[in-house]
Amino acid sequence: MNILLLGSGGREHAFAWKILQSPECSRLYVAPGNAGTAEIAQNVPLSIIDFKGIHQFILDQAIDLVVVGPEEPLVKGLVDFLQSQPDTSSLPIVGPSQLGATLEGSKDFSKRFMQRHGVPTAAYETFSADQIEAGLAYLERQNLPIVLKADGLAAGKGVLICETLTDAKTSLKEMLLDAKFGDASSKVVVEEFLSGIELSIFVATDGKSYKILPEAKDYKRIGEGDTGLNTGGMGAVSPVVFADHAFIQKVEERIVKPTIAGLEKDNIDYKGFLFIGLMNKDGDPSVIEYNVRMGDPETEAVLPRIQSDFLGLLNGIATGTLAEYQLKISPEYATTVVMVSGGYPGSYDKGFPISLPSSAENSVIFHAGTVQNSAGEIVNQGGRVIAVTGFGKELQDAVDNAFATVEKISWNKAYYRRDIGQDILNLTN
Repeated sequence: MNILLLGSGGREHAFAWKILQSPECSRLYVAPGNAGTAEIAQNVPLSIIDFKGIHQFILDQAIDLVVVGPEEPLVKGLVDFLQSQPDTSSLPIVGPSQLGATLEGSKDFSKRFMQRHGVPTAAYETFSADQIEAGLAYLERQNLPIVLKADGLAAGKGVLICETLTDAKTSLKEMLLDAKFGDASSKVVVEEFLSGIELSIFVATDGKSYKILPEAKDYKRIGEGDTGLNTGGMGAVSPVVFADHAFIQKVEERIVKPTIAGLEKDNIDYKGFLFIGLMNKDGDPSVIEYNVRMGDPETEAVLPRIQSDFLGLLNGIATGTLAEYQLKISPEYATTVVMVSGGYPGSYDKGFPISLPSSAENSVIFHAGTVQNSAGEIVNQGGRVIAVTGFGKELQDAVDNAFATVEKISWNKAYYRRDIGQDILNLTN
């Protein structure tokens, strides 16, 4: 198969690495890719939202399967665009329709979907700028802390947890009246704060059948001890000890099944991944949010644990034959540590050469925000730069192996959290 993979992050490097393990892969193109994907596949200088350019490339290179990594092209309707073209109308694509992608593209849409189909989630109300007074009055009636979410896409940074009423009111005004997150906060979902332990469940679906992939816990804040600003993700661990068989069964019965049934009932064309952010409170799951693609950096911890042919999974999703696919999962632990540019998630300097080891024992190095400069050096280009995944029969081994490799990687002002996995280790000790 000739495959086109869209995206440029650590998630896409992990996808490429896993796809290339399949004997069914003939050629793999990554658009636009990064310095890591360039080493194992063929990068293509195409924007992920250049729909016409993507369409032409598919025709020119006789692409058999398109895999969409990030959410932006899905929310903007790439799948619908390709299906509307006569020569790509039946092309297998991993990624939902624009309506399906609205589950991530609009927090209000997803909350209404959950309510409609009986999926457990936090109580909420949605407000726009012309409802600011009603929104402020609503805040006064709620318990603290309270959660404010920009309705649209905000690169993982549009969620605020407000500890005081003053903070909540100020933040709501900034979001609605001052466009704190641009168009993304033209509507704001004000949501009950859910306490408990957070984790993510990943589901592959062809719209009818589904497979539950390994779960993961990620670390969103920049500082150790989960302090500081939210980021796109500073690390991940899989499996998660507090997500035992009984808990996963509850997730399947109460959340996965009604979600997949809801997609069918609402006539939403959905062939792709569903990332379900969950809160585990005393063994009961509630949905925090849906995302319509795999998470990053969770992908870098989840994909290495899939032992069956990953390209077979992707093809099953895209062709509606997922029920026939046999998913096999490794019992081993995977721990991912993300290395970022100094200053991230604020402003940071780019272009520093990265020193990488020639080999990584019991671990794998995934590139995210990297490019190769004119001198042939791999340099930092984004906020999140490198994701290192360590493996082990025990969580401690996976943690130790990840950090052993991280310590061999360096560039000017590089930063990473040293406590990834430590909270889970503390739970088990």
